[in-house]
Amino acid sequence: MLIPFFFMLREGGMKTSITELLTLLEALKRGVAGQSVDDFYFLARAALVKDETELDRFDRIFGAYFKGIEDTLDDLFQDIPEEWLRRQAELNLSEEERAKIEALGGFDELMQALRERLEEQDDRHEGGRKWIGTAGTSPFGAYGYNPEGVRIGQAGSGNRSAVKVWDKRQYRNLDDSIELGTRNIKVALRRLRKFAREGAADQLDLPDTIDKTARNAGLLDIRMVPERHNAVKVLLCLDIGGSMDDHVRICEELFSAARTEFKHLEYFYFHNFIYEAMWKDNRRRHSEKTPTADITHKYGADYKLVFVGDATMSPYEIVYPGGSVEHWNEEPGAVWIKRLLNTYSKAIWLNPEPQSRWDYTPSIKLTQELMEDRMYPLTLAGLDEGIKALA
Repeated sequence: MLIPFFFMLREGGMKTSITELLTLLEALKRGVAGQSVDDFYFLARAALVKDETELDRFDRIFGAYFKGIEDTLDDLFQDIPEEWLRRQAELNLSEEERAKIEALGGFDELMQALRERLEEQDDRHEGGRKWIGTAGTSPFGAYGYNPEGVRIGQAGSGNRSAVKVWDKRQYRNLDDSIELGTRNIKVALRRLRKFAREGAADQLDLPDTIDKTARNAGLLDIRMVPERHNAVKVLLCLDIGGSMDDHVRICEELFSAARTEFKHLEYFYFHNFIYEAMWKDNRRRHSEKTPTADITHKYGADYKLVFVGDATMSPYEIVYPGGSVEHWNEEPGAVWIKRLLNTYSKAIWLNPEPQSRWDYTPSIKLTQELMEDRMYPLTLAGLDEGIKALA
């Protein structure tokens, strides 16, 4: 049963290997998960998930694979020795619960009734006193004989069923295929941090103070150092308007996170592609522009250059003079982006468009070529790869 599940995880894009599967099998052999599907879920997740970004994907695959476990319960039941079930019951049931089971005719009668109801029951049932999977007074939903496996699918049940674990999908924000939120962006951007002490010495250096005081025969010798700041410099260029209106939220989150994380952050806006000028205030975009050449002269080559845009436009806007939809550009946008890349060796392009569309959009392919394949999707995984390219 676990082999198809293992292959389903692999087909779903997870990195689970044979080693992890063998670990899970060994844990099951030693009875770590007992007979609870809830426990099995947590054990399987601990053994098979190698990266936290795969937790949500694991939940979805686990839910899809085991959702119909009630249909195969009979097979599972036959694989479990009755003596083992008997021992589990003795461990898990209270005296009152044991008395109720005896009132039904004992363990053998209970198991026989379970087999009969497995044969009679065709679908899921909620509530009542008889059918498997109910949240009522059925003994099969309360007495601990493989209860989680029976109860799967009952989102309305008040019992502790495994479906409530994986359907809740607590880790859905960690899937590296989803768009980012401000918090996740901040976490990703922090990988680019490089701390340095700058400015006036206004922060107590406790280790050095202790060392110098000890070396000075106990006479206090206070030592001060400048505060540590993130020394990384970032030049952020954001596409605005047109098709980028669909991506305003994620761009705002990226901009907010970047301003929080980087002390040395400069930003400019452009529309569709880079030309001879950019601007800082969209309300005055036609009257207050900053020449692109001035930007390269003012901000040194130690800046990390980050473009954010969907690169979705007519290819003429990139490769032809006068191709801009807003003004007459004397030189093609391709010329200007090459000049920027010649100045800033560390540069990436973050694209909020789904990567599946890139090959079918000529302007994206063209921009990707100009960026020398340093274009990354605006997802957790894409930003992570982009940060590595900038580091």
